Amino acid sequence: ALVEGASAALAVHGAAGDAVDVLSVNEAWAMPVLAKRVAQDGRHAVIVALGCVVRGETRHYEHVADECARGLMRVALDSGVPVLNGVLAVEDEADAWARAGGARGNKGADVALSAIEMAALLKEFSA
Repeated sequence: ALVEGASAALAVHGAAGDAVDVLSVNEAWAMPVLAKRVAQDGRHAVIVALGCVVRGETRHYEHVADECARGLMRVALDSGVPVLNGVLAVEDEADAWARAGGARGNKGADVALSAIEMAALLKEFSA
């Protein structure tokens, strides 16, 4: 639902389908590594990271969510390619659905709109 929200927001604002690469990993811990590789290829103006970490019965949830966010920020700062963090850290599945198109909106769409704004701002600075 996050990817669908982001894709719809990008399309509504004029992003061509072939201008968007959708890649996936099976856990949040791997996202910074993939984001780093994407940033290094020089073809992307921004990176939108979307996912969800749901609280479990142990502290592992906090570790994964915090380190994913820290890794994504490090990629952005080290590469100069903005990495927008749409990785939800939620209490339960209901909270995840509420933030992925439910009562609390779609965080994927919100982050995609921020990506559009960031790409436009950076384009102004390079002109």
